[in-house]
Amino acid sequence: MDIEQLMPHVEALIFASDRPLTQIEITEMLGQALETVIETERISTCLTAIMEKYEAAYYPFHLMEVGGGYQFLTKKAFHKTVLKLNGEKHIKKLSSAAMETLSIIAYKQPITKSEIEYIRGVSADYSIQKLLEKELIVIAGRNEEMVGKPLIYNTSKHFMDYLGINSPKQLPQLKDITDLEIIMPTNAIEAAPADTPGLSMPPYAALKQAS
Repeated sequence: MDIEQLMPHVEALIFASDRPLTQIEITEMLGQALETVIETERISTCLTAIMEKYEAAYYPFHLMEVGGGYQFLTKKAFHKTVLKLNGEKHIKKLSSAAMETLSIIAYKQPITKSEIEYIRGVSADYSIQKLLEKELIVIAGRNEEMVGKPLIYNTSKHFMDYLGINSPKQLPQLKDITDLEIIMPTNAIEAAPADTPGLSMPPYAALKQAS
C-alpha cells in the first residue's frame, strides 16, 4: 500500500479518536486493521503530509502534535464559532487561587504541597483537590528525600492537551509573558544622608523599628 492509500486510513483513525494518538499506536492499529506490516517511517511520512495538507487556509482545522500524540484541532480563528456548539458549560473555569496553584505547579514541577504553600503563602489543599478533580494535575509519586516523603505533583497529559503542547518545556518563558522590571531594594546605609551617624542596622530592621 502506497502513501496515498495509507493517508486516508491514518486520517480516519485520528479523526475518530477522542484523544491524541501516538505514532506507535497508529502504526499498530493500522497494521492490525489492514493485516499487513507497516513501517513506522511510512506513518511518519503520512503524518507530515497530512499536517501540510490541512494547513491550507480553507480548512477550519489542522493536525497538531499535542500531548505526546496527534489530534485534529480547530484553528484559532474558529474557536468562538465552535464554542457556540456546547456553550460555556464545558469550559473548565478555575478560581484565582486554583490558577495560581496550577501556574506554580506548571513552572516548578515536580513540586510538593508544602513548597506550593511556601510560594503562595496560604493553604493549597482546596486548590490542589480541584485541580486533581479537573485532571489538570496528577500525583507523580513521593519525594523520598523530604521528611514524611510528601506527595509530589506534576501537570497532567490533559493539561498539555488543553494547551496544545507536548511538554512543559513548551510553556511560555516567564520573561516572555511579563514586562515587570525586577528592582532590588536599596540598602538603607547607602540611601542614608551623609550626615546621618550610626546607621548600621539592616534595612528591614530599620523599617521594623520605625513602625
